[in-house]
Amino acid sequence: MASGQRTYLDHNATSPLRPEVAEAVLRALQLPGNASSVHAEGRAARAEIEKARETVARLVGARTKNVIFTSGGTEAANLVLTPGFRRLGQAGPTRLLVGAAEHPCVLNGHRFPQDAVHSIPVDSSGILDLAWLEAHLKRAGDERVLVSVQLANNETGVLQPVAEAARLVHMHGGLIHTDAVQAAGRIPIDIAALGVDALTLSAHKIGGPKGIGAVILASDQFEIADRLIRGGGQEKGFRAGTENVAAIAGFGAAAEIALESLEQEAARLGVLRSEAEAELRRIAPDAVVVGALAERLPNTVAFAIPGLKAETALIAFDLAGVALSSGSACSSGKVKRSHVLDAMGMEPALAEGVLRVSLGWSTTKEDVIRFAEACERVVGTLYKRKASAA
Repeated sequence: MASGQRTYLDHNATSPLRPEVAEAVLRALQLPGNASSVHAEGRAARAEIEKARETVARLVGARTKNVIFTSGGTEAANLVLTPGFRRLGQAGPTRLLVGAAEHPCVLNGHRFPQDAVHSIPVDSSGILDLAWLEAHLKRAGDERVLVSVQLANNETGVLQPVAEAARLVHMHGGLIHTDAVQAAGRIPIDIAALGVDALTLSAHKIGGPKGIGAVILASDQFEIADRLIRGGGQEKGFRAGTENVAAIAGFGAAAEIALESLEQEAARLGVLRSEAEAELRRIAPDAVVVGALAERLPNTVAFAIPGLKAETALIAFDLAGVALSSGSACSSGKVKRSHVLDAMGMEPALAEGVLRVSLGWSTTKEDVIRFAEACERVVGTLYKRKASAA
């Protein structure tokens, strides 16, 4: 590897800002007006917001008026996962069911009493137990339930049967939300086909700016009674505060690019992922690919090599110029055992060594080659230690 050259393979944590998006952000930063003002400058800022709203809506097959901009995916989940989220004219949910492998913004960000929250188990591939969900919904009777199931897992890339879950939930009079943060821009999403009542997004997973996300409702027949940020009534009252015009414009630009290249990019990343997995198995035949038997995002490989600890491996890969992850990037930089892998029933010793390769718009075949070269060095050291200890 050339001196100073880096290989970035951590797009599930943050996908680098696309150059076209940076240009859109810069243009919007130079707009002087407040989007709530009626003069020409204010209307120009408002136009940027509404243009982005329309594009973000198209990314998931939604109607423009049902997009609510937030500060990111975490705030979006916090906003909607509340007893105050309800259909107009109906009572709100009193119980929350969440997948055991959900992102921490769902597991820790909801606003339900803890004794009203129940965890939906997953199998060894990380896939939701729909039989458990159906049985629990039946036992709930007339009690209104809110269910939250992620579309794609951030650590393993495993896709969830969200449409099937939505059918069960609605059959029993409940509401359902999906965290689509990792799936957006990587697989086609249609909110109507999924059948969910709300989904949440984050721009920085698709090459947009950090600090901007969205709640997208299935229709305008929903309300959130206990809104998080109250004030001037922006975002139709769902989320007060002067809008971050530049970040919203960047979100729109990233969504536009993702829409235009979705099919080709998914195919390209799928090929690169297969090549990375093939190299991994060549170098370390005993490597375990997490969720290998499940349908996964085309960009994600979570793997473990017996005897290799994640913390040690991350440092070794970083020194070799390759940026990987040990799972979620939402734990203050700490490497700790994953609740996702625990929920899947993975042996603790193996779970402590799981690493994640996540590809994106800037990933090339050369990046996969450099990953393989680094992997050979890291794994070669491990195998030499094993041989000398034998």
